[in-house]
Amino acid sequence: MKTIEEINQANIKKIVAEKKLPDFFPGDIIKVGVKITEGKRDRIQYFEGVCISKKSRDINSSFTVRKISFGEGVERTFALFSPIVSSIKVVRSGKVRRAKLYYLRDRTGKSARITEKIKKKIGIDLETQPEQVSDENVDKALTEKKAEAPKEEKKVEAPKKEKKVEAPKKEKEQLEKKDPKEKK
Repeated sequence: MKTIEEINQANIKKIVAEKKLPDFFPGDIIKVGVKITEGKRDRIQYFEGVCISKKSRDINSSFTVRKISFGEGVERTFALFSPIVSSIKVVRSGKVRRAKLYYLRDRTGKSARITEKIKKKIGIDLETQPEQVSDENVDKALTEKKAEAPKEEKKVEAPKKEKKVEAPKKEKEQLEKKDPKEKK
């Protein structure tokens, strides 16, 4: 007999396989696509704001998003694995030191801003896989090097002649010729 936890884990695996849910944390600005049914029509409405809290409780996981709409603060709590949530997109990552950002409720304007987290890129793509080393690859690399070697020519540069600066001496001589009486 299956326990409730095993059933929840199976449901979570099923939902995650269907939907792509990104990793987001409190402080991130996220855009949540919400399915809205109006009569017979379904549409997706986006709710964009700051994630102020996230609760991880298996199938009961939820998160709260806060935005300012027409000068009024609006908070909405979504169940993470709910069929109502069609998509989640992280717009900007925020740098915060708390798990719950309820203090933002009292703040407006500049004091309610959250600094952006700068992600360092080290220049290595993990998705690309390195080539497998085999005898054929090594032989090709060696033949290419041998073919390129004779084509390269070494250029020998002639030593540069240095120009001597004699301008001050010439000026002194000219001055002496013009006014030999002044020095006496």
